[in-house]
Amino acid sequence: MKVLLLKDVKGLGKAGEIKEAKDGYARNFLIPKGFAKLATPEVVEEWKKEQAKKEAELKAELAKINEIKEKLENEKIIIKHKLGANGQLLGSVTNKEIAEMLQQKGYDIDKKQIEHKTIKAPGVYNIDIKLGHGIHARIQIEVEGE
Repeated sequence: MKVLLLKDVKGLGKAGEIKEAKDGYARNFLIPKGFAKLATPEVVEEWKKEQAKKEAELKAELAKINEIKEKLENEKIIIKHKLGANGQLLGSVTNKEIAEMLQQKGYDIDKKQIEHKTIKAPGVYNIDIKLGHGIHARIQIEVEGE
């Protein structure tokens, strides 16, 4: 029996492949568990359309992320923080503060997306922001004392 695999099946094949499977294995395991569908021409055509739609959505999402990356990398962010007697910051600049500054500028960035080492002194720092799909933006933040 020919089946279209919906998920990877160890020993049989990867998702999207049309494979020959024994009748009992296909009827009693693969199809009921949602690992495969019977490979009729209609099912195969529907699978191809669905994959094309997913690919188009992914391309649109990647284009949007790259656009946000370009805008972020051209931003200059200044954070004012209280200074102690020794010229160091009281406390440190947190991911939450950076995320709030970015949100004030209109970016939808969560504090969990921001990666940086602890900032405890005034100066200029490069911060890495994970935007998804392996795309990272590097922004420059200037920390000033008050």
